[in-house]
Amino acid sequence: MRKLFALIAVLGMLTIGASKLMAQEEEATPAAAQTEQMTVSIDDEQIESTSMHAAIKQKFIEGGAGFMACVVLCLIFGLAIAIERVIYLNLADTNTKKFIAGFEDTLNNGGIEAAKDYCRNTRGPIASIFYQGLSRYEQGIEMVEKSVISYGSVQMGLMEKGLTWIGLFIALAPMLGFLGTVIGMIEAFDQIQAAGDMSPALVAGGIKVALITTVGGLIVAMILQVFYNYCTSKVEGIVNNMEDASVSMLDILVKYGQKNK
Repeated sequence: MRKLFALIAVLGMLTIGASKLMAQEEEATPAAAQTEQMTVSIDDEQIESTSMHAAIKQKFIEGGAGFMACVVLCLIFGLAIAIERVIYLNLADTNTKKFIAGFEDTLNNGGIEAAKDYCRNTRGPIASIFYQGLSRYEQGIEMVEKSVISYGSVQMGLMEKGLTWIGLFIALAPMLGFLGTVIGMIEAFDQIQAAGDMSPALVAGGIKVALITTVGGLIVAMILQVFYNYCTSKVEGIVNNMEDASVSMLDILVKYGQKNK
């Protein structure tokens, strides 16, 4: 009997151990499958990115390295100027109402010199215009108004600096693309003339290569056009704020002059 009980106990322990081992294998199998699936997905992404890069490189070569390089240079230079303008204009855009309130408070409590320091320590074209106007305060309100108008034009020119170059690259990129297309079509007809036969494959290949430069030029122009429109709208908004702030400044100075007579 004791041997029988011992045999049953051993079989029970073996059964429990086998069940635990099977459970561990079942838990490990989904994890391994998931790991394998993640590895496959990562490999697919790498292959996709590599194939996309290879496709872009292939189209660049097919479009003609010379013309496509000129189109890419237009994109690089245009983006460089556009990004610089975006940063400059965003730094130039300030909270006009807050600045005017602080300016009026400083002027009434500290006088002209304190207001000059307040404008000098504030960034943006509006603060610069206010400072120039305060510099002519002793010459009268009319001189202040003329100074504000003149310096406002200077600030507007500084904000619009570089936009003409962006406009140039917007116009130049499609022109280079069209020029590459025309030259590619001429080369395709030269190949037809040399072959003495108008093969559809020969014509289609030449036309495809020629049109790649046009597509590249149009894409570059569309990208730069977005930045150009953003910059021009930003300039218009800042100029409107400058004009409103200049009127408010003259009113504040008139009140200040009447108060201190």
